[in-house]
Amino acid sequence: MSADYATLLPEIFLAVYAMLALIACVYTGKDEVAPTLVWVTSAVFAAVAVWILLSEDGTRLAFDAMFIDDGFSRFAKVTILLSAAIVLLMSRTYMAARDLLRFEYPVLITLATVGMMVMVSAGDLIVLYMGLELQSLALYVVASLRRDSIRSTEAGLKYFVLGALSSGLLLYGASLTYGYAGTTSFEGIVLAAAAGQDIGVGLLLGLVFLLAGLAFKISAAPFHMWTPDVYEGSPTAITAFFATAPKVAAMALLARVTYGAFGSVVDDWQQITAFLAVISMFLGSIAAIGQTDIKRLMAYSSIAHMGFALVGLSAGTVQGVQSMLIYMAIYVTMNLGAFAFILSMEREGRHVTRIDGLSMLSRKEPLKAFALLILMFSLAGVPPLLGFFGKFATFAAAVDAGLWWLALLAGIASVIGAYYYLRIVFMMYFGSEDTPRIDGAMNMTHWLVLMGSAAIMVVGIVNLFGIEGAAASAALTLVP
Repeated sequence: MSADYATLLPEIFLAVYAMLALIACVYTGKDEVAPTLVWVTSAVFAAVAVWILLSEDGTRLAFDAMFIDDGFSRFAKVTILLSAAIVLLMSRTYMAARDLLRFEYPVLITLATVGMMVMVSAGDLIVLYMGLELQSLALYVVASLRRDSIRSTEAGLKYFVLGALSSGLLLYGASLTYGYAGTTSFEGIVLAAAAGQDIGVGLLLGLVFLLAGLAFKISAAPFHMWTPDVYEGSPTAITAFFATAPKVAAMALLARVTYGAFGSVVDDWQQITAFLAVISMFLGSIAAIGQTDIKRLMAYSSIAHMGFALVGLSAGTVQGVQSMLIYMAIYVTMNLGAFAFILSMEREGRHVTRIDGLSMLSRKEPLKAFALLILMFSLAGVPPLLGFFGKFATFAAAVDAGLWWLALLAGIASVIGAYYYLRIVFMMYFGSEDTPRIDGAMNMTHWLVLMGSAAIMVVGIVNLFGIEGAAASAALTLVP
């Protein structure tokens, strides 16, 4: 039992920290200590990420393989923790300026992060659901943190209602899987699925409902309906969090379920994930074209990017998982930089998110405009920036797995999606002089994240900062 608890020590530490922080804030100055708590929580996230990085290699199982600590989960956890820490730091001034920096905010983010860490280490359907709901319940609250805003309240309510629906689909799939496999353990499900020549209708239906529930969490079409409204209605700092850490956790969980629980029937789930990939890529790329709000544009962008990540996942190979992990790490880095800029978009002291507010930004803020240009080009997959190598990795994995048609469709969707990224660049360099422009100053944290993210997109093409090798090692621990 002590070895089991030792395996869960990072998660236990963060959970205890969240509860102690909650108690401490309740019995002290509450919201007065919130700015300090944000700094402390970010430092704790970074420390736990280093702790996990320096932990022993190999695979450790806890509680009869219900919890798995392996290279795959550690890669995902480090990405989740570092992105959560950066988003917390970026959100501090934004939340404080709008009287939203309450002590509950970093505590809820911590609990959501714990849920994500449990998700990516799940080796059992019960643990999967526990981690997923811990993350979701915390995110429902932060989405509607601005209680005096109808749009924020609407965003939280929509997220909650549709999240409950997805949980129902997930639970129904889990119950079918348990009924036909006779176990909730991923190891047992693999054996049950491989027992016969065919997976069986009951187990196949369980797989379909499980993937439908998980597709909601990564906002893959056609389960994307919550994403644009929640992205637009939530406070921008919360939207930045939605666009980063939870996406990595949900995609890693999807990989864990497909390869860990249904790894013996790749052909069955490959059709589903490929379908989700195609629909997501094209819907996200086409629907974003007419958007005038940059947060809604980023919502549809995230739908499309999850489709590209699913292209790699659909390969059903070690290379496919590796490409998905590389893509998600690059995607998170690009989004951190983009949202650092979006958080600083102000006009006459008010936060604005209309794209036309970027008109001729290059004349007033040439360095900021150039950094955003790099990020937009990278999001579009323009070579030789890092975003291109992320897409190339997923395309190559699909082609090597014989899914050349999927890679071809992904290339077409990428060309379509390039339009709305280039439209932002056009606004910054060739927009109308008469359009009211943003005039807010960027604070140091936002400036550092924006410039750092843009620099990574350029410098990272040399060796991807070693992410490629780490992703390969992580993928080898997941794929049998």
